[in-house]
Amino acid sequence: MHYKTLRILLAFISATFAMLVCLGIAALDFAQVSDQIWVLVFVLPLGLLAFICAYATTGFYLGPLGKVMLRVKQLADGRLSVQFMDERMLRAPLGVQELAVELDSVAARMRTQVSEAAAESKRQNQFVSDVSHELRTPLTAIRGAAETMMDEDISYEDRRRFCESIVRESERLTRLANELLTLQRIDGRGEIVLERVNLHQVVEQAATLLAPLLEERRVQLTVNGEAPDVLGDTDRLQQVTVNLIENASRFTNPEHGHIWVELSGIKGHSIIAVRDNGKGFGDVDPARLFDRFYRGDASRARTTGGTGLGLTIVKAIVASHEGTVEAVNLPDGGACFIVAIPSLPPRSE
Repeated sequence: MHYKTLRILLAFISATFAMLVCLGIAALDFAQVSDQIWVLVFVLPLGLLAFICAYATTGFYLGPLGKVMLRVKQLADGRLSVQFMDERMLRAPLGVQELAVELDSVAARMRTQVSEAAAESKRQNQFVSDVSHELRTPLTAIRGAAETMMDEDISYEDRRRFCESIVRESERLTRLANELLTLQRIDGRGEIVLERVNLHQVVEQAATLLAPLLEERRVQLTVNGEAPDVLGDTDRLQQVTVNLIENASRFTNPEHGHIWVELSGIKGHSIIAVRDNGKGFGDVDPARLFDRFYRGDASRARTTGGTGLGLTIVKAIVASHEGTVEAVNLPDGGACFIVAIPSLPPRSE
C-alpha cells in the first residue's frame, strides 16, 4: 500500500474513532436535551481536527519511511549506490533514522559482497584462461614432435631429439598438474599438520634436496643465522624454502651464481631471507611476482622448467601460516625474498 493512501486511511480511522467517542459522551450528557444541534456542532469539527492531526502526524513518520521503502526497492533492483541516510533524513524521526543507518550498513555489505563475487569470478576466469594457455604450449610441442617422428625419413639423431622434447614437455605437464593440486589443497585449508618447526633444519633439508640441481646450475648456496621456532607444517615450510631457492637459482649470475639464505628473528617474527647475485626483477611491481603464471622472463622460465606457480605457492603457504612474503631489488644487484612468520616462545627449560 502506498504510504499516502495509508496516511489517509489512518487519519480517517482516527477521525472516526474521535467522533464516535464524542458522540458516546454527548449521548450521555445530552440525553434529556431535545435539540441535538449542539452535538453536531461539537462533534463534526472535532472529527475534522482529529483527521488533520492524524494526517499530519502520520506524515511525519510515514513520509520518511516511504522514502526509505522506495530506496529499498531501488536497492533490490540492483542500484547498489543508493544511500538511505542523507540530509533529508536528519529531520526524520529517530526511529526512521536508525532504520536508515542500518539499511546503509546492509547496503555496504551487499556492495562488498558483490564486489568480491565479481573479483572472484574475474580471478576464476583469468585462472582458467591462464591454465589453458599454459597447457597449450607443452601440448603443442608434444604434438609437433610426435607428428615429426611419424616421418620415416627422419634421422636417428633427430628422432632422439624429438623424443627428449616429448619427455621434457610431459614432465612439465606433470609438474604443472602437481602444483595446481598443491594450490588447491592450500586454498582448501586441507592437509596441514601444525607443530613446532625449527626453520634452520627446514632450510638445511631444502638445501640437501636441491644440491644436485644447484650443482648442475653451478650455483653456490650459503645458509647463515638462526631464527626462533614457528608453529607450522614442516613439509609446507620446506616447500617454501625449496621454491625460493630454486627460483633464485634460475636468475643468479651465470658466471658465479651465489644464493644466501639468512635466518633471523625480528619483532616476534621468524625471518627467512633468500637473496641472489643476479640482476633482480627490474621495474616490475613486486606484488605481481606472486601472481599465478606470472614470469619476469617467460622464455627463460620455460627453458629451466618453471611453471609460473612456484612463488604463488610460496605466498599461499606463508599466508596459511599467518605470515607475509615480500620481494625487493638489492642495490648491488640481485633480488631478495623475505618471509616473515610469527615466532613461538622459546622452549621452557
